[in-house]
Amino acid sequence: MRVDPATGLLDAARFQPSPHCDDRPAGLIPDLIVIHGISLPPGEFGGPWIDALFTHGIDPTAHPYFQTLAGLRVSAHLLIRRDGTPVQYVPFHRRAWHAGESVYQGRCRCNDFSVGIELEGTDQLPYDDRQYTRLAAAIVALRRAYPTILPERLAGHADIAPGRKTDPGPAFDWAKLHRLLKERNH
Repeated sequence: MRVDPATGLLDAARFQPSPHCDDRPAGLIPDLIVIHGISLPPGEFGGPWIDALFTHGIDPTAHPYFQTLAGLRVSAHLLIRRDGTPVQYVPFHRRAWHAGESVYQGRCRCNDFSVGIELEGTDQLPYDDRQYTRLAAAIVALRRAYPTILPERLAGHADIAPGRKTDPGPAFDWAKLHRLLKERNH
């Protein structure tokens, strides 16, 4: 897997462009990876709903839960589906709108300097091994393209927005991810 620095795209991912992004502030490049968890509707996997949320808005009449998402303008750089399939919505050199109000090590506005990676899942259900494998490969590719992303600069959404967010949740196996990264020397 490789990130093309010129385009900011991951070669292994299907690119589904999101309008919910903009340029990063001048001089800022990614130096943090934020891991999220998402399922739409909650607890259901597959289907078109995550793409719909990140690309053009979600039909609030398609499911009762979607009424809470009406008008929401959010995105992520990358989604890793349950089977490990990656979908990219925003080039990595641009700012995706994934973190919201957030703080990492005293720095506010994490969207400005981070890459947001969503895993299709929930806080309580174990994530699939294929997701961990693909996530580790994506992190290695990102670190090669952006050497500013140091090994210790990984955080969950809950870490940067405590009290507001809980993902990727207690079901996410940080030790497994770190083991896979160590095997890849990253």
